[in-house]
Amino acid sequence: MPIERIAGDRAPAAIGPYSQGIKAGDFVFFSGQIPLDPQTGEVVSGGIKEQTEQVMNNMKAVLGAADLSFAQVVKTTIYLTDLSQFSLVNEIYGRYFGDPPPARATVQVAALPRGAAVEIEWIAYGGR
Repeated sequence: MPIERIAGDRAPAAIGPYSQGIKAGDFVFFSGQIPLDPQTGEVVSGGIKEQTEQVMNNMKAVLGAADLSFAQVVKTTIYLTDLSQFSLVNEIYGRYFGDPPPARATVQVAALPRGAAVEIEWIAYGGR
């Protein structure tokens, strides 16, 4: 099965030796997105609301680079540095998905790259 790299210029460039996404068969596995502004490469200012909105915008951009949409996302993992922010993150996240929403796990972590408060990774199904 051929492996294809997914890379879009409307989302932040990878900050290490990884791909924004990898297409393997009908599935695309996406690396975690943190709230980096694609233009500056810096974490957006503000709190968890602004950071979550930026992560979702970055997700949309990378999905677009793979010719996919949120409707094709089948699994996500949300990483939070403060699980007490879950309700706000959940509210913002929920606006991007229809029915059925993807399967999901949410975990609290000690830290995330660049001091981010939230990171989301996901898998999408691109089969027709």
